[in-house]
Amino acid sequence: MEAAQSSSSTLEIRNLCKSFAGLKAVDDVSFEMHTGEILGLIGPNGSGKTTLINVVTGLLRATSGSVIVDGTATTEKPPHRVAHAGLARTFQTIRLFKELTVLENVEVAAVSMGSSRRAAVPFAEELLMEMGIEQFSDRLASEIPFGHQRKLEIARALAMKPKFLLLDEPAAGLNEEESDLLLELLRLIPEKKGVGVLIVEHDMRLMMNLCDTLHVLNYGKTIAHGTPEEVRADPQVVSAYLGSTA
Repeated sequence: MEAAQSSSSTLEIRNLCKSFAGLKAVDDVSFEMHTGEILGLIGPNGSGKTTLINVVTGLLRATSGSVIVDGTATTEKPPHRVAHAGLARTFQTIRLFKELTVLENVEVAAVSMGSSRRAAVPFAEELLMEMGIEQFSDRLASEIPFGHQRKLEIARALAMKPKFLLLDEPAAGLNEEESDLLLELLRLIPEKKGVGVLIVEHDMRLMMNLCDTLHVLNYGKTIAHGTPEEVRADPQVVSAYLGSTA
């Protein structure tokens, strides 16, 4: 399958803030990424990672700051408009259409972005094959193994033909072997699909091997941004998150 995007796109997060009753969950966070890149968002529990993804994808309204896709602000747009601007996501807690089949889950996502049913079916079948779960296409999404449900969520997000794919803890609940298989799948996505991948994950072995760049949050604030090697050596990151044995 051809890459989803033929030219480079840019996602900019500018001075993004999100407060809840005076508590700043995301505090003046800025970074930029491009299609073809994998950027990892890491930090301790409660550091604002999922909140940031929720703001970027329109599930939460930013208190201040901007989210910009290819020069167009999406900050005030509802989730479906953000999706049409080129952002697709998965969730920390799997949110599949459990009453639909595996194939139908992916097909629905493609149709939601304007694809015809006729075009959506072969497209969905190809995505399931790329994720290695085509043998489950006629099974209900609720009936397939947990690790495959994670892959199905990614296939469903890719069916929206995004510019940027945002993954919220895709390896959560997976064993080491499943995590390694997921790593190999994710590694291929930027080049194969022409997308950028923004991933939140606590599996540091996966993140250090997968990501081009890491952005580290603590108490909602950025404490580091750089290559995995640079971040691993940053004393502030070691103190706040990785620990001295990392």
